[in-house]
Amino acid sequence: MHVRAYLRASTKDQDASRARDDLFRFASERDLKIAASYVENESGATLARPELFRLLSDCHPGDILLVEQVDRLSRLNAADWERLKAQIQQRRVKVVALDLPTSWMMATADKDDIQSRMLDAINGMMLDMLAAIARKDYEDRRRRQAQGIAKAKTEGIYKGRPEDAERNEAIMKMLANKQSWNSIVKATGCSRSTLSRLSKRVAASTLP
Repeated sequence: MHVRAYLRASTKDQDASRARDDLFRFASERDLKIAASYVENESGATLARPELFRLLSDCHPGDILLVEQVDRLSRLNAADWERLKAQIQQRRVKVVALDLPTSWMMATADKDDIQSRMLDAINGMMLDMLAAIARKDYEDRRRRQAQGIAKAKTEGIYKGRPEDAERNEAIMKMLANKQSWNSIVKATGCSRSTLSRLSKRVAASTLP
């Protein structure tokens, strides 16, 4: 059995490895050794998480997927959560979360068949519940954000997200040097809509 730690944060402005010490402490207290850590900055509301799926592909039956909180694993909608859960179950991976005490027993020595099946059932129900709560929290925050923006626009005080002038200047230089859009996206992580907007600036600046 291998323990694999998964650490996720939503944006590049957050530290995905912040919870590393807590996960390693949890494992150490149970005489477990974390074989590998998988760190990424991606939204929990999407399945487009290469490090999570690399973790799952590395797993063997009985391995443990260790997370700080269930919402680090999933803020997915119901359909996507079922897809991810099917992948976890297919690989016979045990999910252990620090905020889910019913899962902690999964990290200890193997139980007899009946006890193991009971733990799996209880843990599965709790995972489903916390995954649903995490999704609701995500949707509530998105709705409040949209309401706040709409109100600010109505009052004429909405300014939008501040522009990253230094990054955009570098991107514009890449565009001016005829660098491909794909390579710019890969190098900077910017969206294609941002590239479209900045390419118009570049074109305008070259007009006589």
